[in-house]
Amino acid sequence: MDQIISQLSAFKSQIDELMARIGIASKAQQIEDLEEEASQGDFWDDPDGAQRKMQRLSKLKALVDKWRALRLRIADALELAEIADADMQAELAGETEALREIVETMSLQAMLSGDYDSEDAIFAIHAGAGGVDAQDWAEMLERMYLRWMEQNGYKTEILDRSGGDEAGLKSVTVSVKGEYAFGYLQSEEGVHRLVRLSPFDSAHRRHTSFAKVELWPDIQSDIEIEVADKDIRIDTFRASGAGGQHVQKNDTAVRITHLPTGVVVQCQNQRSQAQNRDRAMQILRARLFEMERARQEAEMAELKGENIDAGWGNQIRSYVLHPYQMVKDHRTAVEVGNTTAVLDGRLGDFIQAYLRQKVSG
Repeated sequence: MDQIISQLSAFKSQIDELMARIGIASKAQQIEDLEEEASQGDFWDDPDGAQRKMQRLSKLKALVDKWRALRLRIADALELAEIADADMQAELAGETEALREIVETMSLQAMLSGDYDSEDAIFAIHAGAGGVDAQDWAEMLERMYLRWMEQNGYKTEILDRSGGDEAGLKSVTVSVKGEYAFGYLQSEEGVHRLVRLSPFDSAHRRHTSFAKVELWPDIQSDIEIEVADKDIRIDTFRASGAGGQHVQKNDTAVRITHLPTGVVVQCQNQRSQAQNRDRAMQILRARLFEMERARQEAEMAELKGENIDAGWGNQIRSYVLHPYQMVKDHRTAVEVGNTTAVLDGRLGDFIQAYLRQKVSG
């Protein structure tokens, strides 16, 4: 029983430390302030603003309640363990093991304390250097990430998908909805490198291919980015792929080019051109918002004397299928020999290592 008490005491200390780090007390005060504001008679005079505040309130309450409930559960188990007899040892051992798993999960989520880590995400993959092999590699990555998302309970929607010339895909954009989608997936942003014997080479030689992953928080109406009409060009075209006669016969797909930055987004999964245009504008605002956020962070890093290497040269991970089998993350040095499991969506080791390094750094 002493070992159980020691473990529960350690869990309690760990949770107290994590709650202090992510500011649960401060968030509880924000809840009180928002509830006080919501009780005012003129709160709903601005319906859009009020709705955003109510959504913020709901997320804060869910977060605070979850941490407080865990702390209470640990405290109750500890109190019981301190007075329990030997007959209850097996039951308390089971509860301690269950709490261990929850504490590990919550510890990982505590690393996701950024402003947008808890938000939905817009996730894109682009084939890079390597020709047909690179387009095939982009499709392999699409499969890998869709499997990871499915395995972890995320809801996905393909917003746009451009097939490859001979195989694979040139690019795909996916909406990912679920708790901490942006926070977890930020570990995947960057260039992914594949080394293998090419199935598209008649001589079956070894080829190196590249694909790029991009990510933006999908916070939609919360993004305060003004986009002037004069700064965008809107093109419509016929959607490709499945979708029936309506998709095939009408120019429902929309491509928006932001002229000052050259950013291009497109959407073709919605039923109408107007819906595709609205969703494309949301994606554009998200991309511009993330660009501005990255610019500000880069300026701060420069002031601190840090050197941030961003863009296509930032190769984050290599997937080697020949002459040996290995997946290695170049930022964290995590290596996995079971390449089949990784390509089937088992990315937890890479994601957790990245988050731990980010927090410790």
